[in-house]
Amino acid sequence: MIDTNNITGLILAGGRGSRMGGVDKGLQNFNGIPLALNTLMRLQMQVGQVMVNANRNLAAYESFGAQVWPDVLDDYAGPLAGFLTGLERCETTFLATAPCDSPLFPTDLVARLAHALEEQDADLAMACAPETDEHGHTELRTQPVFCLLRVDLLDSLVAFTQAGGRKIDAWTAQHKVALVNFDQPGDDPRAFANANTLQELQALENR
Repeated sequence: MIDTNNITGLILAGGRGSRMGGVDKGLQNFNGIPLALNTLMRLQMQVGQVMVNANRNLAAYESFGAQVWPDVLDDYAGPLAGFLTGLERCETTFLATAPCDSPLFPTDLVARLAHALEEQDADLAMACAPETDEHGHTELRTQPVFCLLRVDLLDSLVAFTQAGGRKIDAWTAQHKVALVNFDQPGDDPRAFANANTLQELQALENR
């Protein structure tokens, strides 16, 4: 099995927060603590160390006790910019990513991703979870910001982003991906629900 101490966790908190009115999403409270701190507390028990990708209010994020790194790409280039930043700064063999706005993600996330990555000898492992559309139809969908990556993917991601690529799915499609379904007995169907608006955040608090 992959040694937990050989995995660095990366919290993705570098977005604009456009659908929350431009606020810094990672610093919005969930059950009394900032979303990003909630993510850190949930992730740090699963990995050897944690760092944060943020582009604003860096001192506030640093107060959580983790290293904080802004995007290495300009103009809020999205989650792949966070991946790139994390891979460049990571000093372990593996990098586990989680966004700051899904506060209920599984506490066994990294272990299950690591098991699948190793079992399938994949380049990266990605979570899949049930999602229900507006018609009430539920199906498994990939959760591309919940990944376990081999750090030696850095060169590939540098080349992809330098060529103008910004979509996670387009980049991961170039590699062998182990998909991990989080729809097993005991799995919380809301585990990967994310809060794009303050109303959605309140709904997650009140679930």
